[in-house]
Amino acid sequence: MSTKTYIPRLAAKYKKDVVPTLVKKFSYSSVMKAPKLEKICLNRGVNGAVSDKKLVDIAIDELTIITGQKAVATMSKKDISNFKLRKNMPIGVRVTLRGDKMYEFFDRLVAVALPRVRDFKGVNEKSFDGRGNYTLGVTEQIIFPEIDIDKVNKITGLDITFVTTANTDEEAYELLKEMGMPFRNSRN
Repeated sequence: MSTKTYIPRLAAKYKKDVVPTLVKKFSYSSVMKAPKLEKICLNRGVNGAVSDKKLVDIAIDELTIITGQKAVATMSKKDISNFKLRKNMPIGVRVTLRGDKMYEFFDRLVAVALPRVRDFKGVNEKSFDGRGNYTLGVTEQIIFPEIDIDKVNKITGLDITFVTTANTDEEAYELLKEMGMPFRNSRN
């Protein structure tokens, strides 16, 4: 009889506060129609991975530490002779978070990592893709407290994509704003 007792803070906030707010704002006929966060995908291209294979391993370790879930290498799809690139060579790293790990990562990103960005004034609210997904570019991986700055030999960025079930960008914007995403200025 194994019962799940732990619920991430943000998951509880979503059920208790965010869903009723979205239902009221967009007048959904059911709470099940309210958009939700489906997954968070992090990816990072590794500059110089063609010549030095260790860079990919370092990137995998860093992304694994940041997310708490094992990252995998992304492979090139075709040969590009100008870049000395062969098909199926590791050129990047990615990880997809769902469920509790996704909510935990979102919470840490908003509460701890983003405020550590130098001159942070909020994230850009124009990075929606038209289908209710939001992509955020982070220029330095050292904003995450899990990364030991002394062990970092190269500062690189990564892309974080928030995949939602929202049909429009406006619904996705409201969902992420209600969950605590610090947008630069509100759209009202």
